[in-house]
Amino acid sequence: MTLAQLRALVAVAEHGGFTAAADHTGMSQPAVSRAIATLERELGAALFVRHRDGIALTEAGQAALARAREALRHFDLIRPDVAAAAGQITGELRLASLPSATGTLIAKLLRAFSDRYPQVRVRLFEGVDDDIRAWLHRGAAEVGVVTLPAPGLHTVHLSTHDMVAVLPAGHPLSTSPAITLADLADRPFILTTAGCRPLIMGAALAAQVQLDVAFEAGGPAAILEMVAAGLGVSIVPALGLPADLGAVVTRPLEPAMTRSLALAVPSLTECAPTARAFLDQLTAFTL
Repeated sequence: MTLAQLRALVAVAEHGGFTAAADHTGMSQPAVSRAIATLERELGAALFVRHRDGIALTEAGQAALARAREALRHFDLIRPDVAAAAGQITGELRLASLPSATGTLIAKLLRAFSDRYPQVRVRLFEGVDDDIRAWLHRGAAEVGVVTLPAPGLHTVHLSTHDMVAVLPAGHPLSTSPAITLADLADRPFILTTAGCRPLIMGAALAAQVQLDVAFEAGGPAAILEMVAAGLGVSIVPALGLPADLGAVVTRPLEPAMTRSLALAVPSLTECAPTARAFLDQLTAFTL
């Protein structure tokens, strides 16, 4: 069993095929196929099932994939761990962020981090909460911005900010000093599918309010467009909202509803030196 075989296994699983895996590993497609075939012979089990629409992991393949990711992660940490022990932070930091946090919170932190550790190359990914948690757990990202609570992850608090009601301009509630969940109960509601969803639904449950969920959408940008089109009302984080909302207005909520964000790693004791340094940078930085 070789590292090349394990990298081929991970690449085929993550990119959905041998040709795509070859494109991402720098191996030829026949080399990827040979690596997987040899690994299957050595392990004595099929790792993938081939069908007309592509490939899928077998149960054995899923078990092998989890161990392969773990083995590769530990192997890839050898060089940066040795460099860190010698007082140098080098290598790559794969950072996953929520779009609303990237420009408002992460950009300043990244600037300070890059000034302090110029030899670290940063790769930034953006996605919703579920994406980021999945990337963290499978090792695709070392650090991620997540909505609290985040069970199973080590977190360092990043920011707490208000949630606001968003309504079409000219809506009967658009001039109200504050909006309650009860005010929104009998109006078409656009519910996020991202990390704020449990927060909104939990607040509605606590207030004994039944929201009329007419639509669901991923991020604030899509929700704002739908509200502007008159499809309904919603609740989104105030963080990262554009200065010009066009045909949308925001109103404070009563009682106030807040969202807390944190930087997260799967494990503080096993994370890469670059990830640990990034967390340390947050504790020394005032956003």
